[in-house]
Amino acid sequence: MDVNVTLLSSLIIFSITSIGSGLSLNYYDQKCPNAESIVANAVKDAMMKDQTVPAALLRMHFHDCFIRGCDASVLLNSVGKNSAEKDGPPNVSLHAFYVIDNAKQEVESKCPGVVSCADILALGARDAVVLSGGPTWDVPKGRKDGRTSKASETVQLPAPTFNISQLQQSFSQRGLSMEDLVALSGGHTLGFSHCSSFENRIHNFNSTNDIDSSMHPSFASSLKSICPIHNKVKNAGTTMDPSSTTFDNTYYKLILQKKGLFSSDQALLTSPNTKDLISKFASSQEAFFKAFVNSMIKMSSITGGQEVRKDCRVVN
Repeated sequence: MDVNVTLLSSLIIFSITSIGSGLSLNYYDQKCPNAESIVANAVKDAMMKDQTVPAALLRMHFHDCFIRGCDASVLLNSVGKNSAEKDGPPNVSLHAFYVIDNAKQEVESKCPGVVSCADILALGARDAVVLSGGPTWDVPKGRKDGRTSKASETVQLPAPTFNISQLQQSFSQRGLSMEDLVALSGGHTLGFSHCSSFENRIHNFNSTNDIDSSMHPSFASSLKSICPIHNKVKNAGTTMDPSSTTFDNTYYKLILQKKGLFSSDQALLTSPNTKDLISKFASSQEAFFKAFVNSMIKMSSITGGQEVRKDCRVVN
């Protein structure tokens, strides 16, 4: 597949409504004008070799922003007795850190000490969406990198087993609305999930039902064959949706068909407000893209770092 052709045919651009946290669109215009193109090329090069890279970068950005703000703390390696975020249980399946390393190395060679790892990750997540056929947007820049990363804090990440009230609480604590919750959940249109994230719904669901009644029986049956109860197959799992390398609104259509993969996905139908948004985004990909862009800008503007790291894996 020619990425450039796909990109040109599916490019949709939405404007920013507001920018907070002291970030700006032209932050690197004078100090490192090629920063964005360097990051985009690093993502594109990696994606040409590995179609799972976009999903990995988007998930990495979410997992970074939800702990200490978007400060690249998820990129830090564990040191001594301190276990870093990337080694916390929800993050052990994160991958493609090398893409950020490659972009950082190239940026450092052109403008040393200027571009933060947090900004590279935010830009990389945007490029991942664009190169997968999704919308593009101007990323506000000027984030700083954090110096603290603790695996113990990854318990704060929203879990795939969450119900609607747990999801709402998790997002509201970060200044994100119910619309942000539904729009950002659309990122689940990309990628792959291991059995451990959804087996709660297909085996011994509760005292009366083996299978979650909110799941379509044929879908549950297909998942059971992939993830038997005494599964011994390492890395067994399934794609998040059938078009798992294309950023589209299929995710919302599947939820309406009772084919959302996680409890947290299907839970979006249990509140009138979020149910209406699911229907809206399922019927209009443009509406989804516009909401996703606004929510990504909002989430990625949660900042909290202190420095610009020379190496994304190590504090200065």
